[in-house]
Amino acid sequence: MKIHEYQAKELFRKFDVKVPEGGVAFTPAEARQTAEKLPGFPVVVKAQIHAGGRGKGGGVKLAQSLDEVESLAGEILGMTLVTHQTGPEGRLVRKLLIEQGLDIAKELYLSILPDRATAQNVIMASEAGGMDIEAVAEETPEKIIKVYINPLAGIQPYHVREVAFGLNIPPAAMKGFGQLLHNLYRLFSAYDCSLLEINPLVLTADDQVLALDAKVDVDSNALYRHKDIQAYRDTDEEDPLEVEASQYNLNYIHLGGKGNVGNMVNGAGLAMATMDIIKQAGAEPANFLDVGGGANAEMVENGFRILLSDANVKGILINIFGGILRCDVLAQGVVEAAKKVGLEVPVVVRMEGTNVEEGRRILAESGLTLTTAVDLKDAARKVADIVK
Repeated sequence: MKIHEYQAKELFRKFDVKVPEGGVAFTPAEARQTAEKLPGFPVVVKAQIHAGGRGKGGGVKLAQSLDEVESLAGEILGMTLVTHQTGPEGRLVRKLLIEQGLDIAKELYLSILPDRATAQNVIMASEAGGMDIEAVAEETPEKIIKVYINPLAGIQPYHVREVAFGLNIPPAAMKGFGQLLHNLYRLFSAYDCSLLEINPLVLTADDQVLALDAKVDVDSNALYRHKDIQAYRDTDEEDPLEVEASQYNLNYIHLGGKGNVGNMVNGAGLAMATMDIIKQAGAEPANFLDVGGGANAEMVENGFRILLSDANVKGILINIFGGILRCDVLAQGVVEAAKKVGLEVPVVVRMEGTNVEEGRRILAESGLTLTTAVDLKDAARKVADIVK
């Protein structure tokens, strides 16, 4: 789960990680009130959306007076901010972070994330802070430091020294940097983070080390352990269909609005294989929908309704291997859903496994116009022909 920068900085403060003074604002008047409490100018007005590259998109501005803070806040609030991470549709800005400006001497990049290849956590750092780290990795990979940490042993002083020396941290800032890195790693572990990123981490003219930016992603599978993080969820930043699907414990991902085939599958691996074979057949998958092995008729019904909510879907492929989820349960859910929502797009069904004959009987006697397939290749070809 992604959270906003201002929320990530609230977590940083809990773990004694230094950040600039500031606060969130939802209106130009609140932006002015927040700026009045800051020690001086310039003041930074920052759009709060779940995407990077806000500065290049016009979502980060410097203000030199209270009037300018209020004016810039009025310009940014309500704008559709387009960055390289939002896609061309952009994101609507509903809130701002109003923050003190700093006398920056040096910008650095710092992140912590799990590395599955080594089963360790890795600290990635670079002196090329403030830039797109993807560009740095591609063009000058030698500028990126990687320090691996055994998650059972935790961060050790030699890890901190390796990162600090790699970043050429000046002696006067070494102690502050060491404390910051230790505290960041504690936060990363305590909140089951899948990513913690600061770009830039800054050294000020008086050798202070502060997180000028903050990005924290938390493993959604661990949210049951973090009620405070659940409260940070901003559903305005998520696809409405994905939000609805999560309410029914369905694993649904919308694929950007260009796909024309809606998919309902049980099992992530089977779902990915289904999307691949749809593309091979010449069509485009519109979504990833895994109803799971333990789905019941109600979950299948809700999944079916969510698929039909996508106006770009011109055909639906249901690909089920009946194991824990029996084929007759799936079939009953499909029939109930089709009758309730009003079936207006063609549906191709491929089923195998437990109670498959009963499932096929339910579909055949439903009175619905459904196309059956003998195997996955046949199903993909039939649904591709339909949407074409």
